[in-house]
Amino acid sequence: MASTDKNISLEKLLRRYDRLKGRLAKVGLLLQGTITERTIIAEDPYAPGEKKSYGPYYQWTWKQKGRTKTVNLTASQARAYRKAIENQRMVERTLREMREISLRICEATTESVSKRKSKKTKDLGLS
Repeated sequence: MASTDKNISLEKLLRRYDRLKGRLAKVGLLLQGTITERTIIAEDPYAPGEKKSYGPYYQWTWKQKGRTKTVNLTASQARAYRKAIENQRMVERTLREMREISLRICEATTESVSKRKSKKTKDLGLS
C-alpha cells in the first residue's frame, strides 16, 4: 500500500473514531437486562367456560453478582427501562467498534517487531 493511501485510510479511521466518541458523549441512562411483556389468559371466575386476559405485565430481568434478578414494572417504567437497555446495547456496539478501530490505528502508527527466522530453516542450511 502506498504511503498516501495509508495516510488516507488512517485519516478515515481517526474520523470514524471521533464520530464514535461523539456518539458516546450523547448517551443517556444505561441498564443491562431485558424487558418481558407478559399476558395471562385464564378461566374467568365469573363466567365459567370463558377465558379472560390479565395484563400486560412487564418484567425486567438482569444479572447481579452472578444471580438473576427480576422486578415487575409499570408500563411507563418499562418504556424508560427499555430505552436505558437500548442505550446500553448501543454503547457496547460502539465500544466494540472503537476497540477494532483502535487496533487498526495502533498497527498503522507503530513499528512492528521484526520476525525471526525459523530454527528449522537455520538447521537445514536453507537460510
